[in-house]
Amino acid sequence: MTPRLYLISPADIELDSFTPIFEEAVSAGDVACFQLRLKDKHDVAAPDADILAACTRLLPIAHAHGVAFLVNDRPDLAKLAGADGVHIGQSDTPYADARSLLGDEAIIGVTCHDSRHLAMVAGEAGADYVAFGAFYPTRTKSPKSSADPGLLRWWQETMEPPCVAIGGITVENARPLVDAGADFLAVSGGVWGYADGPGKAVAAFNALCGA
Repeated sequence: MTPRLYLISPADIELDSFTPIFEEAVSAGDVACFQLRLKDKHDVAAPDADILAACTRLLPIAHAHGVAFLVNDRPDLAKLAGADGVHIGQSDTPYADARSLLGDEAIIGVTCHDSRHLAMVAGEAGADYVAFGAFYPTRTKSPKSSADPGLLRWWQETMEPPCVAIGGITVENARPLVDAGADFLAVSGGVWGYADGPGKAVAAFNALCGA
């Protein structure tokens, strides 16, 4: 399977300036998914009103380009906004509660850090994907674990749900994760902070992944 790009928002956005940048990114090539994650590196989230305002502005753009739109942590806000699903961490809303609220058709992904056990529990519960990381140092958050590409190989040999690689991924360092079998590369700073702009970053990731 050719890996696909999974965009994660910057931790803090100004909607008027970010909207055209977002549209540039999602229109520049294949992007599977966008996760709205308005949290600082200490996991302090933006006010609900700001999250919903960002959904109102960005979700139609994502859908116009065939990009699934997920909200970080908050299935209640994802439901209110009409998002496609939610990404939950180990200390967020339990998977079963998120599924009960959002229904069978929603996309629900689960952070599993570097834990085979957590990933197997999430996969067996019905998660649509599991996320492993951090694979590289990142300034987006304070990672709770450091993952090795071998974890991706093990997952592909063991379980069916897709796996997402996350944490400090850039065009320059992503190749080992592609080779190890990541189904998705979750990228934030590696796109929004790309020297030639986010559109060029998306194109470069697509070329790397063979899209």
